[in-house]
Amino acid sequence: MKLKYILLSGLICLGAGLRAQVLPYKNSQLPIEDRVRDLIGRMTVEEKVGQLSKLLGWEMYEKDAAGVRVSKKFKEAVKTQHIGLLWATLRADPWTQKTLDNGLQPREAAKATNAIQRYMLDSTRLGIPLLLSEEAPHGHMAIGATVFPTAIGQASTWNPELIERMASVIARETYAVGGKNGYGPVLDLAREPRWSRTEESYGEDPYLVGQMGESMVRGFQGHVGDEDKIIATLKHFVAYGVPEGGHNGGSISMGERALFQSFLPPFEQAVRLGAGSVMTAYNSIDGIPCSSNPWLLDEVLRKQWGFKGFVVSDLLSISGLNGSHATASNGREAAKQSIEAGLDVDLSGSGYGQNLLAAVQAGEVAMASVDRAVSRLLYQKFALGLFERPFVDERLVDQKVATDEHLAIARQVARESIVLLKNESNLLPLSKSLRRVAVIGPNADNMYNQLGDYTAPQSEDKVKTVLQGVRAAVSVDTYVDYVKGCAIRDTSATDIASAVKAVESADVAIVVLGGSSARDFKTSYQATGAASVESGKAAVSDMESGEGFDRATLDLLGDQLPLLQAIVATGKPVVLVTIMGRPLNLNWAAEHTQAIVNAWYPGQEGGLAIADVLFGDYNPAGRLPISIAKSVGQLPVYYNHSKPKHHDYIEFDAKPLFAFGYGLSYTQFAYDNLFVDVQEGSDDFVCKVQFEVKNTGERDGEEVVQLYVVDEVSSVVTPVKQLKRFARVFVGQGESKTVSFELTKVDLKLWGIDWTWKTEKGSFTLLVGGSSDDIHLTGDMMLGKDYIL
Repeated sequence: MKLKYILLSGLICLGAGLRAQVLPYKNSQLPIEDRVRDLIGRMTVEEKVGQLSKLLGWEMYEKDAAGVRVSKKFKEAVKTQHIGLLWATLRADPWTQKTLDNGLQPREAAKATNAIQRYMLDSTRLGIPLLLSEEAPHGHMAIGATVFPTAIGQASTWNPELIERMASVIARETYAVGGKNGYGPVLDLAREPRWSRTEESYGEDPYLVGQMGESMVRGFQGHVGDEDKIIATLKHFVAYGVPEGGHNGGSISMGERALFQSFLPPFEQAVRLGAGSVMTAYNSIDGIPCSSNPWLLDEVLRKQWGFKGFVVSDLLSISGLNGSHATASNGREAAKQSIEAGLDVDLSGSGYGQNLLAAVQAGEVAMASVDRAVSRLLYQKFALGLFERPFVDERLVDQKVATDEHLAIARQVARESIVLLKNESNLLPLSKSLRRVAVIGPNADNMYNQLGDYTAPQSEDKVKTVLQGVRAAVSVDTYVDYVKGCAIRDTSATDIASAVKAVESADVAIVVLGGSSARDFKTSYQATGAASVESGKAAVSDMESGEGFDRATLDLLGDQLPLLQAIVATGKPVVLVTIMGRPLNLNWAAEHTQAIVNAWYPGQEGGLAIADVLFGDYNPAGRLPISIAKSVGQLPVYYNHSKPKHHDYIEFDAKPLFAFGYGLSYTQFAYDNLFVDVQEGSDDFVCKVQFEVKNTGERDGEEVVQLYVVDEVSSVVTPVKQLKRFARVFVGQGESKTVSFELTKVDLKLWGIDWTWKTEKGSFTLLVGGSSDDIHLTGDMMLGKDYIL
C-alpha cells in the first residue's frame, strides 16, 4: 500500500511538472529570435503557409440581439486555412456593407476581437494569436472612432509634432478595440493630381513627406509592445502616386536615380525609424511589378536599409501578377514570384494559400523561403506582446475612443491644415456681428463630403459641418441663411436662383464647393475596394475623388462653377471655401472672388475649424503641400522638377496658380539678417543657417519658414530647388524670432554617376522664404571637397 502511494504521488508530481513546463515559444523571458525558431520548428507546412494569409476581417464576426461572436466563416477559415492575420475586421463602409446598425460600436468591437483571439487560443493546435490589421490613415476606420483631416490636410499643417500627437491618438483608439497594426502612413509622392488617391498622400515633396511619415510612425509605434501602440504599415512601396495618365495602379516610367533621389527617401526614413511593416504597390516600375520585385523588396529594403519587419501585399496584388500585369501564367507561379522576391504576407488569402502550398509541395518553392516569411511575421507578433496580451480590456474602451481630448486634437489639426489662398482687401476675418450671412454650396452642410475616403459611417450629431460652424460662431443677432444650390456632380436638382436670392439679401456669401470622396451604397466596387467608374454613366453620388475616381480634368464638376459665377454677379462679397481631395481648377475663382479658404477634407471637427478661421478665432498658417495647377496641360507642375527651368506656354506661363508651400495669414512677416556659416571636417560638414522673422502686421500669427537649396553645378541633373528644412513659428505682433537650421552631408547628397551617395564640392544657393516662389533671403554656401556617404 505504501509503495502504491509513493508511485501515485510521483505520477501526480510528474504530471504537475509537465503542466507547469512552459514551451519555449510561450516563454516571454527568452529572446524573440529563440521563440520564433522554436515555434516554426513545431509548425506543419500547412500552418506555415496559412500563417501568411491575411483574410478580410469584417466577415469573421456575427452580431445580433444575443451579442457578438465569431462567425462560421471564421471557424472554417481557421480550420482549413490556418490563417495568421485579419484585415479590416472592424471596418465599416458601403464596400463592406457594414452600417451603423450591423457594424460594431467600439465596445462591441472589443468584444468581437476578444472572441476572435479566444477562439485562436482555445481551438487551434499551437494557439498562435492573430495579428489584426486596421485601416488608420486619418483615424481608425471603424464606427465611433475620431475622424481627422486626410493626409493632404495633415501635411498642410507643416507641423510634425502635432501629427505625431494625432497618430498617437489613432493608435490608442485602434489598440483599445483590438487592432495592433495600422495601415499608414501613405508615403507616395503625389505628383499627378488626376490620380484618385491624392488625398491620402502628404503631397509632392520628399522631404515634407518624410517628416510627416516619421511623425506617423513615432505616434503609432512608440516602443512596440507598449500599451496603446501599434505597428505601422508604410504604403505603397513604391512610386504609386505618379501613374501614367493618372490611372490608379497604372505603370510608372522613371529611372533608378529618380527613385533613389525622390521616391524612396520617405520610406527609408520610416524604415530606419523602425516601421514594422511595408505594403507593396499595385504598379510596375520599368516592367517589374512591385509585388514581385526582388531588387526593391530584398536588395533595397532589407540589405541596404536593414528592414526587419514583414512585407504585405496590397489587396489581391499577388493575384495581379497573373491577372492585370500578366507576368505569371497562373496563381502558383505568381505566388512563387512574390515570396521569392521577399513579399511575406498575402492580403486576401487567395494569392498564397493553396497556390503557395502546391508550389512548396511540388518543390518549386523552397521551404526556407516560407520559413523566412513566417519568421518575419512571428517576430512582430512576439514584439507586440500578442502571446502575453492577446485581449483588450472592454471596460476601458469608452476612456480611449473619441474622448474630448481626441476631439480637441482633431479640431487643432483641422485648424492648422487650413490654407488661406486669397484675401483681397482683408475681407477676412469676417465680423461675428454681421446682419445676415448666406452659406451656399454642396459642401456647406454635407458631413460625409468633408471626411474623405477610408471613413466609417458616422452618427448624425458627430460631424460638424461648415454651416453648423458658422452658426455657432456668429452672434445671436446674425441670421444665417443656407441654400445648397447644386450637387458636386449631379445636375438634376440645381437651384441657382434660390441661392442667388439668399445672397442678394445677405452681407456676405460663404460658398462651399469642391469635391467629395464620400462612398455610398449605390456605387459599385472592385474586389480591391476601389470604386468602379464608368464614363458617361449618370452620376449617382458626389464622389469624384477617392480610390478609383481618377480624373481627366481638374475642373469643378456639375453646376458648381455656374453657381459661383451667379453668386459673384450679385456684387456681394464672396468667400469661397474649398473642401476637396485633390487640387482643383480655381482659375476663375482666384480672379473673381475676394477670398479663398482651402480646407481639403478637414474631418469631423472641420466645420468648427473653418469657422474659427473665417471669423478670426484662429489666424491661418497652413501651407500647400502640393502645387495647384492652372490647367492639366501643365502637368506635371511640381515645384522641384529637374533642371532646366520650365519655359512658358503659348496660352499662359508655366507657373502654377498657387505654388508648393504657399499660404497667407491675417498678418504679415518680414525676413532679415541671414547668417550662413560652414564648418568643414574630414568626414562631414555643418552648415548653420540663421535669420530673423518679424511679425509686421496687426495680429499674432504663425509663419511657416522654409529653406530651399539649389545645387549650382553637379555631376548629375538635380532639382531646380529642393526643400531641406522648415519650421512653423509663432511670432507675436511686432515681435521677432530667430530661426536656426543646420545642414550636413546627408541633406545635400545625390546618387552619383558612379552609383554611390555623395555630397559634391562646389557652390550651393540657399533660399529662405514663405513658400517655394516667395523667397525673401538668399545666401551662398561653398564646399571645398566631396563627402561620401
